Amino acid sequence: NPERLDYALVVPYKPCPGAGVFTTNRFCAAPVQVSRANLGGADKGYGIIAGVSINSGNANAATGEIGLACARETCNIASQVIGCEPQQILVASTGVIGQILPIDTFETAVPAAYEALSAHGGADAARAIMTTDTHSKEYAVRYRSEAAGHAGNAYTVGGMCKGSGMIMPNMATMIAVITTDAPVEPEALHSLLLSIVKQTFNKVTVDSDTSTNDTCIMLASGAAANAEPIVEGSDAFDELAFAVHEVCESLARNIAADGEGASKLVTVNVTGAANDEEADIAARAVANSPLVKTCIAGHDCNWGRVAMALGKCGV
Repeated sequence: NPERLDYALVVPYKPCPGAGVFTTNRFCAAPVQVSRANLGGADKGYGIIAGVSINSGNANAATGEIGLACARETCNIASQVIGCEPQQILVASTGVIGQILPIDTFETAVPAAYEALSAHGGADAARAIMTTDTHSKEYAVRYRSEAAGHAGNAYTVGGMCKGSGMIMPNMATMIAVITTDAPVEPEALHSLLLSIVKQTFNKVTVDSDTSTNDTCIMLASGAAANAEPIVEGSDAFDELAFAVHEVCESLARNIAADGEGASKLVTVNVTGAANDEEADIAARAVANSPLVKTCIAGHDCNWGRVAMALGKCGV
């Protein structure tokens, strides 16, 4: 569909702290490999970022060296347009697996998207990253800090994501970009994002499959206030974490509700488990059980199937 938006460019006013969490699928796509490298590798996951390039329609996955070259060249093109280093660009792709993604599309798309950059362009970006989603997914919150060194400052956290199939951690089949105007050090930002992803996006399941392209990126511009960077363990960090959790949980529930073929949104609550890990195993056993799903879909309150799922899970 030539009328459908299929490319998004997210650019902060100036390079800022960024962090990423990515798929654990071993067949991870070229953009995942390149973005992970640009954030210092799997053991780091954070750095200074000047832009995020996202295309839909083609996942650039299972494309070998050609796909990696395309993802790297996309970083080069975007860096020349934005005016930064290629390593300061993150890339994400979503769509069909196994098809070559032509680089010439980016040679025209990136400059055009850069010219169209606008503070009001978020809704267009959220639509551009959709694949089989039935609607775009956005959420934002604003809070006034009461923490020392930040008291009275108003901070905003906003996010967009796509996802509807291959929904099974880690992570859900998704691309998400979370932004905040709060000042945060890169390492603290990664720690926060990793923790919140585990509590939200990693608790979603639709079809028990894990995508090759899962990407969750967070940027912190610090543009809201001239304050010291938020550090881990502080009251300001806890405030920000609460806001990020609100945004990510809303987006995660929206992903589940929009799952391919989904007609119900179900939350599994587990109490009385020995620990969080065993509670997670028990919840997944229920949520992924085809027999539990069929009784829910058929409006048959067959609690025996829930008991069956719990009994087989080994905790």
